[in-house]
Amino acid sequence: MATTGNKNINAKLVLLGDVGAGKSSLVLRFVKGQFVEFQESTIGAAFFSQTVAVNDATVKFEIWDTAGQERYHSLAPMYYRGAAAAIIVYDITNQASFERAKKWVQELQSQGNPNMVTALAGNKADLLDARKVTSEEANKYAQENGLFFMETSAKTASNVNDIFHEIAKRLPRAQPAQNPAGMVLMDRPTERTASSSCCS
Repeated sequence: MATTGNKNINAKLVLLGDVGAGKSSLVLRFVKGQFVEFQESTIGAAFFSQTVAVNDATVKFEIWDTAGQERYHSLAPMYYRGAAAAIIVYDITNQASFERAKKWVQELQSQGNPNMVTALAGNKADLLDARKVTSEEANKYAQENGLFFMETSAKTASNVNDIFHEIAKRLPRAQPAQNPAGMVLMDRPTERTASSSCCS
């Protein structure tokens, strides 16, 4: 959820996508300005935080970088539940990675926060010669599903900061979910009648 106080916004953001799509590389580039050529696969999830200034607000992202391996899929709802934003990452050189991203979109649409700001990131945009997913195809899919789309490159840093800044700009307009943690129990005042009073 995004919580606001004195124009400071804390926002939980989750990265989802297939193994090898570059989720960890995007986060490392955004948070630390680093790129590691051979990034090890994430086990479970990794946590990062980063603050960005947009317009007249400061957004502190609490970033959950989830593992892409199928065996960790059952853990994902624990990370996207209550998230204010999600970046679904695919590798532009891998059509199967794009198809997997579509499955994440469907899962978030059915189980995630309905007001979540969701981005689709076509990563590895520096590998144009190996492209398998066109930007037109991805952009069309994003528009049809209420996402915003950017192609990114963690290696060259292209659009990495931009995608996080765009999410930050869209957050204040997003409304929190009605009951993000489940049901809410209300205390009802008990109705008093003259006969229930002991001493009148």
